Formats: sequence, C-alpha cells, structure tokens
Amino acid sequence: MIYKVTLNGKIYEVEVEKGEAMVKAEYEAALPTAAPAAPAAPAAPVPAAPAAPAAPAPAAQAGANTVPSPLPGNINAVNFSVGQAVKAGDVVIILEAMKMENEIVAPKAGTLTKLHVQKGAVVNTGDPLFDVE
Repeated sequence: MIYKVTLNGKIYEVEVEKGEAMVKAEYEAALPTAAPAAPAAPAAPVPAAPAAPAAPAPAAQAGANTVPSPLPGNINAVNFSVGQAVKAGDVVIILEAMKMENEIVAPKAGTLTKLHVQKGAVVNTGDPLFDVE
C-alpha cells in the first residue's frame, strides 16, 4: 500500500509491504502560507450592529430556579424529596455519566419545590433536574 504522509512541511510517499516501509518520493507540501501583514491603518469607528438575541438556556425555559443536567447520563440516586429544605452545596442527585458518579448539588439554600427526574431516568445535557426556591 502507498501512503502520503506530511511531516514538517514535506510530503513523503511511503510504500508499506508486509512489515517493511520504504520512502518512494519526497516533495514539498503545498501548504497555505500566511501573507505578511500590512501595516495597520487607523480604522474609522464602526458602529456595532445590534446583537442578535441569544437563545435562552434550558434552565431559563424551565424557570430561573431550575437546575439543569450538566451532562448526559443516568440518575443513580435522588437524595431529597419535594418539600424538603436544602442548603447550598447539598448533594440532591447522583448522576452517572461514563462510569463516573457526579454529584449535582443545590445551588442555593431553599426548599426543593419540584423533581423533574427519578432514580433510573436517563437525561441529556440541559434537561431540568430539580427546582429550588
């Protein structure tokens, strides 16, 4: 088999046969080069275009007090129930992602007003997990 390999700006044509490699040809790579920068001229101020409204975050769609899933995974445990008081930093949910358990904590002190998931549920990034008010 013949392969083309680029190394340090040079292209090598390499033939490999049953555990043996042999360089067939070598030539300069046709890589784009940067043109020298022109001296900067003072630019006239350009009025900034109005920014397009950003897409609302999943948490904003569900409510300002909703905690979204930071990554996709499976819910392994729900440590609080609706109506219970939580302190900032309390581990409310254990989310398993890629064989790792991730602790989802309460962002502030308050009362757990809604659970959007239960143990065993599968969630995607941005899915609402729970509400704290």
